[in-house]
Amino acid sequence: MTAETPTRRTVLTTGIAVAGAAAGTVALAACGSDSNSSGSNGSGNTVAPAAPSGTAVGALADVQVGQCKSVTVGGQAAILARPTETTAACFSAICTHQGCTVTPDGGELKCPCHGSVFNALTGAVKKGPAETPLPSIPVKVNGSNVVTA
Repeated sequence: MTAETPTRRTVLTTGIAVAGAAAGTVALAACGSDSNSSGSNGSGNTVAPAAPSGTAVGALADVQVGQCKSVTVGGQAAILARPTETTAACFSAICTHQGCTVTPDGGELKCPCHGSVFNALTGAVKKGPAETPLPSIPVKVNGSNVVTA
Protein backbone atom coordinates (compact mmCIF):
# COMPACT_ATOMS: atom_id res chain seq x y z
CA MET A 1 0.00 0.00 0.00
CA THR A 2 1.16 3.42 -0.79
CA ALA A 3 -0.19 6.64 0.53
CA GLU A 4 -1.69 8.92 -2.06
CA THR A 5 -0.16 12.32 -2.42
CA PRO A 6 -2.88 14.91 -1.93
CA THR A 7 -3.62 17.10 -4.89
CA ARG A 8 -3.33 20.84 -4.74
CA ARG A 9 -7.13 21.06 -4.93
CA THR A 10 -7.55 18.74 -1.93
CA VAL A 11 -5.09 20.75 0.17
CA LEU A 12 -6.77 24.07 -0.68
CA THR A 13 -10.29 22.74 -0.12
CA THR A 14 -9.35 21.26 3.24
CA GLY A 15 -7.54 24.44 4.29
CA ILE A 16 -10.53 26.62 3.39
CA ALA A 17 -12.92 24.33 5.26
CA VAL A 18 -10.76 24.40 8.40
CA ALA A 19 -10.34 28.19 8.22
CA GLY A 20 -14.09 28.63 7.76
CA ALA A 21 -14.88 26.45 10.75
CA ALA A 22 -12.41 28.35 12.91
CA ALA A 23 -13.84 31.71 11.82
CA GLY A 24 -17.36 30.49 12.56
CA THR A 25 -16.36 29.39 16.04
CA VAL A 26 -14.78 32.79 16.76
CA ALA A 27 -17.85 34.62 15.44
CA LEU A 28 -20.20 32.55 17.58
CA ALA A 29 -18.05 33.06 20.66
CA ALA A 30 -18.09 36.84 20.11
CA CYS A 31 -21.90 36.83 19.89
CA GLY A 32 -22.36 34.69 22.99
CA SER A 33 -22.94 36.03 26.44
CA ASP A 34 -21.05 35.35 29.61
CA SER A 35 -23.58 33.94 32.04
CA ASN A 36 -21.44 35.13 34.94
CA SER A 37 -21.48 38.76 33.87
CA SER A 38 -25.10 39.50 34.74
CA GLY A 39 -28.21 38.05 36.25
CA SER A 40 -31.95 38.73 36.16
CA ASN A 41 -33.73 41.20 38.38
CA GLY A 42 -37.15 39.70 37.60
CA SER A 43 -38.29 42.65 35.47
CA GLY A 44 -36.87 41.44 32.18
CA ASN A 45 -33.77 43.59 32.59
CA THR A 46 -30.58 41.86 33.51
CA VAL A 47 -28.56 43.15 36.42
CA ALA A 48 -25.06 44.44 35.72
CA PRO A 49 -22.18 43.38 37.96
CA ALA A 50 -22.59 45.51 41.05
CA ALA A 51 -20.17 47.88 42.69
CA PRO A 52 -20.12 47.67 46.48
CA SER A 53 -23.27 49.07 48.11
CA GLY A 54 -22.95 52.78 48.82
CA THR A 55 -20.54 53.48 45.95
CA ALA A 56 -21.10 57.05 44.72
CA VAL A 57 -22.56 57.23 41.22
CA GLY A 58 -23.18 60.98 40.97
CA ALA A 59 -25.12 63.94 42.27
CA LEU A 60 -28.86 63.86 41.59
CA ALA A 61 -28.74 67.57 40.67
CA ASP A 62 -26.25 66.83 37.86
CA VAL A 63 -28.97 65.11 35.83
CA GLN A 64 -32.09 66.95 34.64
CA VAL A 65 -35.45 65.23 35.16
CA GLY A 66 -36.19 63.03 32.14
CA GLN A 67 -32.54 63.01 31.04
CA CYS A 68 -29.39 60.96 31.63
CA LYS A 69 -25.62 61.22 31.59
CA SER A 70 -22.62 58.94 31.22
CA VAL A 71 -20.91 57.89 34.45
CA THR A 72 -18.52 55.22 35.68
CA VAL A 73 -19.64 52.69 38.29
CA GLY A 74 -17.10 50.27 39.69
CA GLY A 75 -14.76 51.06 36.79
CA GLN A 76 -17.44 50.24 34.18
CA ALA A 77 -19.19 52.62 31.76
CA ALA A 78 -22.74 53.31 32.92
CA ILE A 79 -25.69 55.62 32.39
CA LEU A 80 -27.27 57.57 35.25
CA ALA A 81 -30.87 58.59 34.53
CA ARG A 82 -33.37 60.72 36.44
CA PRO A 83 -36.93 59.59 35.70
CA THR A 84 -38.52 61.91 38.31
CA GLU A 85 -37.51 64.74 40.61
CA THR A 86 -36.67 62.33 43.44
CA THR A 87 -35.68 59.08 41.71
CA ALA A 88 -32.69 57.80 39.77
CA ALA A 89 -31.99 54.78 37.59
CA CYS A 90 -28.70 53.38 36.38
CA PHE A 91 -27.80 51.02 33.53
CA SER A 92 -24.73 49.50 32.02
CA ALA A 93 -23.59 51.58 29.03
CA ILE A 94 -22.53 48.45 27.17
CA CYS A 95 -24.86 47.62 24.28
CA THR A 96 -26.37 44.16 24.58
CA HIS A 97 -25.94 43.55 20.86
CA GLN A 98 -22.16 43.43 20.47
CA GLY A 99 -20.65 45.30 23.39
CA CYS A 100 -20.16 48.85 22.09
CA THR A 101 -20.61 51.77 24.50
CA VAL A 102 -23.91 53.61 24.11
CA THR A 103 -24.07 57.39 24.28
CA PRO A 104 -26.83 59.61 25.70
CA ASP A 105 -28.87 61.58 23.17
CA GLY A 106 -31.77 63.34 24.88
CA GLY A 107 -34.16 60.68 26.17
CA GLU A 108 -32.40 57.93 24.25
CA LEU A 109 -29.18 55.95 24.39
CA LYS A 110 -27.68 55.26 20.99
CA CYS A 111 -25.18 52.61 19.99
CA PRO A 112 -22.70 54.05 17.48
CA CYS A 113 -21.72 50.61 16.14
CA HIS A 114 -24.93 49.11 14.77
CA GLY A 115 -27.67 51.67 15.48
CA SER A 116 -29.48 50.13 18.44
CA VAL A 117 -31.51 52.65 20.44
CA PHE A 118 -32.49 52.27 24.10
CA ASN A 119 -34.87 54.24 26.33
CA ALA A 120 -32.63 56.38 28.55
CA LEU A 121 -34.92 56.12 31.58
CA THR A 122 -35.65 52.38 31.51
CA GLY A 123 -32.85 50.79 29.44
CA ALA A 124 -35.51 49.11 27.24
CA VAL A 125 -34.74 48.46 23.57
CA LYS A 126 -36.50 50.96 21.30
CA LYS A 127 -34.80 49.89 18.06
CA GLY A 128 -32.60 46.87 17.25
CA PRO A 129 -30.53 45.02 16.32
CA ALA A 130 -30.18 44.68 20.13
CA GLU A 131 -32.96 42.49 21.53
CA THR A 132 -32.15 42.67 25.24
CA PRO A 133 -32.48 45.73 27.51
CA LEU A 134 -29.42 47.29 29.08
CA PRO A 135 -28.56 45.60 32.38
CA SER A 136 -29.71 47.67 35.35
CA ILE A 137 -27.44 48.73 38.16
CA PRO A 138 -29.35 48.99 41.45
CA VAL A 139 -29.09 52.52 42.86
CA LYS A 140 -30.84 54.69 45.42
CA VAL A 141 -30.98 58.38 46.23
CA ASN A 142 -29.09 59.15 49.43
CA GLY A 143 -29.62 62.80 50.29
CA SER A 144 -28.50 64.72 47.19
CA ASN A 145 -26.38 61.87 45.83
CA VAL A 146 -27.06 58.67 43.94
CA VAL A 147 -25.27 55.60 45.30
CA THR A 148 -25.32 51.89 44.48
CA ALA A 149 -27.91 49.93 46.45
